[in-house]
Amino acid sequence: MIMAAVGAVVAVFMVLKENYDMAFVAAAAGAVCWFLSYRQQVRATIPSEDDEIEDDEESDEEVRS
Repeated sequence: MIMAAVGAVVAVFMVLKENYDMAFVAAAAGAVCWFLSYRQQVRATIPSEDDEIEDDEESDEEVRS
């Protein structure tokens, strides 16, 4: 998230200096950093498939008992 904010600040600074090419690059880099950060947060909240398989196996064993 810090890198995304830095990219946004640099983009604003470059627009003020009228260097639009560098502003676009900085904004795009900030957007990529934000997307990767958001993706990592979502992955942390969603259980992996291995955890779901283990849970399913345990529930099958409980039914058989």
